[in-house]
Amino acid sequence: MSVFVLLLGFPGVGKLTIAKELGSLISAKIVDNHWFNNPILRLLDEEGTALLPKGIWEHTGRVRQAVLDAITAYSGPSANFIFTHAGVEGDERSMQTYQQFVEAARQRAAVFIPVRLLCAEEELALRVSSPARRDHLKTTDIEMSRSRSQQALVLDIPHQHALTLDVTFMSPSESAGAIRDHVVTCCA
Repeated sequence: MSVFVLLLGFPGVGKLTIAKELGSLISAKIVDNHWFNNPILRLLDEEGTALLPKGIWEHTGRVRQAVLDAITAYSGPSANFIFTHAGVEGDERSMQTYQQFVEAARQRAAVFIPVRLLCAEEELALRVSSPARRDHLKTTDIEMSRSRSQQALVLDIPHQHALTLDVTFMSPSESAGAIRDHVVTCCA
C-alpha cells in the first residue's frame, strides 16, 4: 500500500521541517512545494523582492504536474510520499494544486491523507522571519505573514482521512508523531 500525505499550511508553519521528521517515521520521500516553485522563481528574482509576473504560477503548476506524472509512472507500488503545499481557502489555484495531488494518489491507488497545519499568528510571524528561509526562496515577510493569518484560512477540503493539527506549541517531532499515528489509523 502506498500513502500520499499532503501537509497544508501557511509559510513558516513548519511543513518541510515536519515532513523531514515524518519521512523517517513512515519511510516516505519528501516532495516540497519549493521543488516546483524554485526552478521558475530562481529565473526571475534571486532577492525575492520584485513582484511576480502574472501567470507565473501556471509554470510552477506544470513543473508540479511533471513530477507527479513521473511519480505515478515510475515509483514503486509501495512507495510513500509527503508533499507540502501552502494552500489557501477560497483560492482557485490552491484548489487546482490540491486536485493534482488527489488525482496522482488516485492513479497510484494510494491512501491520500491531507493534513492542515495551523499555527498562532505571533508564533507564525516569528517562524517566518528566520533568515535561513531566504536561502530557499521562502518568504520572510512578517507583515505578510500576519496579514495572511488575519485574513485567510489554510485550505480545508472535507476528506475522510483529513487531519487538522495546531502545531503552535508542538515540536516537529511531536507533530510528526501525531501525523504518523493518524496515517496508521487511516491505513488500518
